[in-house]
Amino acid sequence: MNQTSKKKKSPLIILAVSVLFIAGLADIKYRGLFFRLLPESVQSFLAGIIR
Repeated sequence: MNQTSKKKKSPLIILAVSVLFIAGLADIKYRGLFFRLLPESVQSFLAGIIR
């Protein structure tokens, strides 16, 4: 890969990772689908941190 294509992909990767991270935090906070799929012990641990 040449240098210009790496420079163009880097901001997109950073943006995608940050959007996924924020979506994951929102899912935990509002107890969404992926939060419900976690084991109960992990759910209680995360619920204690977020509160």
